[in-house]
Parts: sequence; structure tokens; C-alpha cells
Amino acid sequence: MPQLTVRGISADQLSKISLSLVEELARICECGTDNFTLDCLQVQSVFGGEKADTYPFIEVAWFERGTETRDRFAQALTQHIRALGVEEVEVAFKVYSEDGYYINGTRCDLL
Repeated sequence: MPQLTVRGISADQLSKISLSLVEELARICECGTDNFTLDCLQVQSVFGGEKADTYPFIEVAWFERGTETRDRFAQALTQHIRALGVEEVEVAFKVYSEDGYYINGTRCDLL
């Protein structure tokens, strides 16, 4: 955790920045790089009856770390993505609660 689900950015693009991105995000979150998952979804969007480019959008699923950390995380993530030549990207956070997250059938708040 955190888990980043990326769409509208190719796996080739994401792989170019993945190492430096995860290293910076780990510093911000004060956790190891092995806590991160990056998933790149290749989807086909449709608009107005035509195939269209998928808008760059990143969903971050994590345990809440506070507004300051969230702001720093979003800013760092955006800087790395924009360095690829992507003009605009949106980031949204999905927050898990420890009592609603299970690892091997055991709630995280009991681990």
C-alpha cells in the first residue's frame, strides 16, 4: 500500500519514471518502496460515437496519511507524470480503513 492505478498513460511511459517515482513517494510516505503497486490500465475510451484518447487519470488507494502528506504525494506524482510530456493529469485518492482491509483473512487492525 499505496496502490496506484494509472490510465491514459502507456506502460512504456510509466516504466521510464517508475523507479524514481516510487523512491520519491516512499520518502514522502516514510515507507519502503516495496509497499507500492503500480498498475497501468490500457483502456479504449469512446466519446461522441468515436474512439478517443483516454484522459490521464491516477487513482491512489491507500491508508490515509493526512492532508500534508496527500498534497506532497499528489504534487510529486504530477511532476513525474508531466515530465513525460503529459500536459494535464488528475489524481484521486481512495482511502481504506484498517478495520475494512484484510490480509490472508485477517483484518489489518488486528495484525
